[in-house]
Amino acid sequence: MPRGYNHCLSDEVVARGLIQPADAQTARRNATQQGVRVADVLCREHHISDYTIADILAEAAQSQLINPLDHPPDRSLMNAYGMANCVRHGVLPWRRIGGATVVLTHRPDHFARHHAALTQLFGPIRMAITTEEQLHRCVQKHGDPVLVARAENKVADVESCRNWDAGVVLWLGLCAAILVLAAFMIAPGIAFAVLAGWAIITLFFNTILKAAAAYIGWRDTPAPAHSVTPARLPVITVLVPLYNETAIAEHLLTRLKALQYPRALLDICLVLEADDTTTRDTLGRTILPTWMRAIVVPKGTIKTKPRALNYALDFARGSIIGIWDAEDAPAPDQLHVVAQSFANMGPEVACLQGTLDYYNASTNWLTRCFTIEYASWFRVILPGLSKLGLVVPLGGTTLFFRRDILEELGGWDAHNVTEDADLGVRLARHGYRTELIQTVTEEEANGRAWPWVKQRSRWLKGYAITYGVHMRNPARLWRDLGAWRFFGLQLLFLGTLSQFVLAPVLWTFWLLPFGFDHPLSALVMPWVFWALAGLFVTSEIVGFAAAMIGVRKAGKPWLIKWALTLQFYFPLGALAAYKGLWELARKPFYWDKTAHGVLLPKGWRTASTPPPRPPLRQVSGG
Repeated sequence: MPRGYNHCLSDEVVARGLIQPADAQTARRNATQQGVRVADVLCREHHISDYTIADILAEAAQSQLINPLDHPPDRSLMNAYGMANCVRHGVLPWRRIGGATVVLTHRPDHFARHHAALTQLFGPIRMAITTEEQLHRCVQKHGDPVLVARAENKVADVESCRNWDAGVVLWLGLCAAILVLAAFMIAPGIAFAVLAGWAIITLFFNTILKAAAAYIGWRDTPAPAHSVTPARLPVITVLVPLYNETAIAEHLLTRLKALQYPRALLDICLVLEADDTTTRDTLGRTILPTWMRAIVVPKGTIKTKPRALNYALDFARGSIIGIWDAEDAPAPDQLHVVAQSFANMGPEVACLQGTLDYYNASTNWLTRCFTIEYASWFRVILPGLSKLGLVVPLGGTTLFFRRDILEELGGWDAHNVTEDADLGVRLARHGYRTELIQTVTEEEANGRAWPWVKQRSRWLKGYAITYGVHMRNPARLWRDLGAWRFFGLQLLFLGTLSQFVLAPVLWTFWLLPFGFDHPLSALVMPWVFWALAGLFVTSEIVGFAAAMIGVRKAGKPWLIKWALTLQFYFPLGALAAYKGLWELARKPFYWDKTAHGVLLPKGWRTASTPPPRPPLRQVSGG
């Protein structure tokens, strides 16, 4: 902001008795050090209202103060400039008056940047002042159809699943089921052997990958924290999608207030659906801090998390875009870790993935197993994939992106129910890298059986859709990724799906300890059969080793004994896989929402005061 605006604004808030002179001086100094406007500091750190700031700026600029909600704009002017540009640039072509186009802005200090483009488009222009909230609400009121269509179609057709043909999938699925059934009726032994062969092949490569990752995890030590702090921290926008949240709202706001990041550089956007009266009513009874705001996503042709994220992205202020879920409890210093990590990495690193953990691991057996599974995935498998140079399928939260790259890729695929994994593949295909960072976000583990199945079926359905989309043109995928990552993607997606779907075939090896004959024992030579049985046992040992390393890295060694019970946990995954496959043909874009706030530990409030670990007598007692 020009010096005149800076001093005029800070001096005027002092003159109006809103802050003390020393506070005004501090605000100017902080704005200079942080590279932001004095208006941002006054608003977010000293709680000066947007309207007061706009009133002072209008007086300083000798311009009108106009509320476009009370005095509607000429929509044709907005359409000519582009609704998304109005939001991004903070300017709104309002009306033609006296041979000039009046353009509203809430940032008169940046108006000169857009003057040439506006003049070329509209001829003579004249600046007037409004508030950011009024500008955004006006754009939403008059431009929602455009913004909604944009949110649903940002990703290019060739990389999106929105043209997924459920009818064709249903027909192919029925044909496959009929062929399998006919094969079992004609030659059951051979049919079983074929299915078992594919299950064993995928198990073999999956075991090798998991063993390599476990070895890396065992040998690897966390990288030292970055010691070089960027000269200026970036503005970080964190999008927090909410839907039908009641129990979680109070806890969410408490956790976010614990963040240790300059408020003038912090932009928390609570992303709500227009028809979600539950969450909107809950937040309506809450006074949000000035660095936190709600963005309401209008109705569209679908209702998914990635669509909501795409819509909110247009309204984000930051150069770094982060994602947290409603139940997340991020480490208070997490945004500092993110800023330092990006500052110390090359421009090819487009995404940072944090570690997810669970704060309700001790609630019941299911939450214990969920915690073990995620400890293995985020602390062993994903780091292993990264170090092996393979594609990193992203988790849905604790993700941070360079905004320019995220927008270059078209944001998220609004129709994909595992938009995170899909985006991880698209990042890799476009030559960008994902790095894992040493910061933890705690979540609520799903501790109820059927909701767990519904959640996992959505994930597996999304994996199948993502694989189908990127395998439309295998040759192009090969060129984009290279041979090593191409085969890695086959294992990660096709291999994972195969393991879940064919899990009952592999479980037949559990017949042996109970003295039953195995169906394959009569079809292959004895040494081959026992080699296959040995592979099955080896895979179980490797899985346990990865789980053991993961829980130790998570600081929860008391969970190790529960890793032995994962054999009773993963059958739920097979059930989820069948449910997901059915939905591929019936409702591929349906988002099966997971309820949050159901199993919060008693007395739990903030990330800085997590629940204490259960006493040893409770742990040992199960």
